[in-house]
Amino acid sequence: MTNQPMAVTMGDPSGVGPEIVLRHFAAGGLGDDVVVYGDAAILEHGARLLGLDVALDVVTRDAMERRRAGALSVIDAGLLAASDHAPGALDAKSGAAARRYVVAATEDALAGRNAGLVTMPMNKEATQLTDPAFVGHTEMIAELCGVQRVTMMLTAALADGGSLAVTHVSTHCSLREAIERVRPRRVLDVIELTDATLRRFIAAPRIAICGLNPHAGEHGLFGVEDIEQIAPAIEQARAAGIDASGPHPADTVFHQAVHRGRYDAIVCMYHDQGHGPMKLLAFDTGVNVTLGLPIIRTSVDHGTAFDIAWQGVAFTDSLRHALDYAWKLAV
Repeated sequence: MTNQPMAVTMGDPSGVGPEIVLRHFAAGGLGDDVVVYGDAAILEHGARLLGLDVALDVVTRDAMERRRAGALSVIDAGLLAASDHAPGALDAKSGAAARRYVVAATEDALAGRNAGLVTMPMNKEATQLTDPAFVGHTEMIAELCGVQRVTMMLTAALADGGSLAVTHVSTHCSLREAIERVRPRRVLDVIELTDATLRRFIAAPRIAICGLNPHAGEHGLFGVEDIEQIAPAIEQARAAGIDASGPHPADTVFHQAVHRGRYDAIVCMYHDQGHGPMKLLAFDTGVNVTLGLPIIRTSVDHGTAFDIAWQGVAFTDSLRHALDYAWKLAV
């Protein structure tokens, strides 16, 4: 286990991210081995809004070991004042600040000053008001780390006590572009990243690969991508000793994984193919993990929820699960 603290980026100040951090800390859920990257003024103002008694301990990036027990340790970005807090509102300053928190935490993870990072939600539209090129956390962190071979994994505990992981060939792009990204090299990359990560906990992960088209193309009746682009990647993975199978019809493979226990992970071809089922199965327990980075990064599996932000009703277990998985990877 690393001796460094785990970083938590507080997310868009207008959303539920910093609220969840404060409430989870007040309930005794964060402990002393976490440091929050954000704005102390927002956290102080937010604690007052929520009626929480939270003591803040502002620490510096080069002396995080000097954290005060019993206080919420904060790396203060100094970007926003209490008067800048706009609960539930789309705000350019908040979107830009949320980006800076992630950049700082990522830089410190690369330098070994923290054990990794757990990111609270950013609002893409708010961040794009000052950074039009911003697509999402995963893509930005991958660029900061100088890597291209990455993928998003959603993992969650299921109601029956089991677990399931889902990875993606593409995520934040149009469906038209997602289809173009389904190529043997990319599909194989995702299979390999999935297998390598799960082998840390499972001796021989069973990985199902979804088809792109309905019924996995029905032997070419509904498209040839499954035959020409996906099947060759599966063959290469199996030749390398990976327990990969498919392409499977996406409308049945989740049933086989969850109710028949046949698979440990499912590789999906695009965002909604994986996110839709996982958020139905385990919205409260889902964790987003970025595979292929030289650092640890997990995230809660929900957005900024401006409609309920700072009302004290957002569930906080999402942060607990994301932190638990980050520490699991840090061992």
